[in-house]
Amino acid sequence: MFGTARNGANTYAKVGIETGVVAANPHKLIVMLFDGAKTAVASAMQLMKNGEIEAKGKAISQAISIIDSGLRASLDKSAGGEIATSLDALYEYMSNRLLLANLNNDPAILDEVDGLLGQLREAWEAIGTTTATEAAPVATVQDNFMPRVNSFVRA
Repeated sequence: MFGTARNGANTYAKVGIETGVVAANPHKLIVMLFDGAKTAVASAMQLMKNGEIEAKGKAISQAISIIDSGLRASLDKSAGGEIATSLDALYEYMSNRLLLANLNNDPAILDEVDGLLGQLREAWEAIGTTTATEAAPVATVQDNFMPRVNSFVRA
């Protein structure tokens, strides 16, 4: 009648993710893509260990989709120059490695891709912290006891 507890938890998690996406700035969206790809790879790792071949394939496909349709598609090669080109090649490498991990049931490759995603996520997070700190607006404090300049009174 009410569904399972797992369905409720999944629905709650989905709402949380959707709310996060709506409220996120572009930088945070990239971090969320890294998180999603890492979660899919971790899920694939567990499913591979459990021998759940079909579910493992779906998890790996999800990770590839996030990398290709999310991270890779968000690159602006004309503005990003050499860095964007290098990231594009790295994302392609990770997608190819994930395909190979799926075909060969190789958890070591999943570990490799998870490590690369983690390093990129950390770097992206650090860049966001730096730019947020630099771009933070300077707050001005109004002191109500300070004399105000009145434009109507001439000295």
